[in-house]
Amino acid sequence: MSANNDSIQKTILVAVLLCLVCSIIVSTAAVSLKPLQVQNKLEDKRKNILAAAGLLQAGKSIAEQFEQVTTRIVNLQTGAYATATELAELTAAGYPVASFDQRRLSKDGNYSAALPGKEDPASIKRLEKYAAVFLIEKEGQVDRIILPVHGYGLWSTLYGFVALEGDAETIAGLGFYAHGETPGLGGEVDNPSWKALWVGKKVHDAGGAVAIDVVKGKVVAGNANEINQVDGLSGATLTSVGVRNLMRFWLGERGFAGYLANLKGQGV
Repeated sequence: MSANNDSIQKTILVAVLLCLVCSIIVSTAAVSLKPLQVQNKLEDKRKNILAAAGLLQAGKSIAEQFEQVTTRIVNLQTGAYATATELAELTAAGYPVASFDQRRLSKDGNYSAALPGKEDPASIKRLEKYAAVFLIEKEGQVDRIILPVHGYGLWSTLYGFVALEGDAETIAGLGFYAHGETPGLGGEVDNPSWKALWVGKKVHDAGGAVAIDVVKGKVVAGNANEINQVDGLSGATLTSVGVRNLMRFWLGERGFAGYLANLKGQGV
């Protein structure tokens, strides 16, 4: 009986020691690989920014291509670039410009606020005070403005970037880097042919109101609002509505409207 008890105890001891060793190995690997994971995440973000702007080139490193991009932090409440004091505060709080994490900021009660349902057509729940924008300049003039956008579709929150021409009015590209929409239906937001439909569309109507729209079915050629309209996704009405809502929100008053107006008037 004694020998049997010793055997059971030893088995348990070996199992515990094995679990402990495995835990140490996994933890060590996670810690040692974290810098690489952070770098890969940053590179993927940069890749999607370049792709949205139509500037991603095969065969060249992302880091090299991203040298043409300037990152600025915008105060969404004022539409102005964050001041040196604000940037210092954000950096101290763990949000430096180089690795600014807007998604994490939106969950930080010090830098975000809940949105009432009537003010939240994109179903983002919380709105952050600051956002990162990405500028590409040529000959001293802004050539591209890339803005982060997100909002709820049918099954998921879609995260992406919209690129505008230097006039802060004409869409140069749109791309989503994360979503959980249905493949073949709402997942067609990733279809290059559909994304190409956005290029050249205008954000505002003649009266200056945000008018970009995703219509049900096909855009009727020659209609008065054609310049603001994009074909809806076939069989994915709710995803199409979600894209429309998130675009209008982020290009509207609660989003980047103030910043874009300041940029047009060079008041930033």
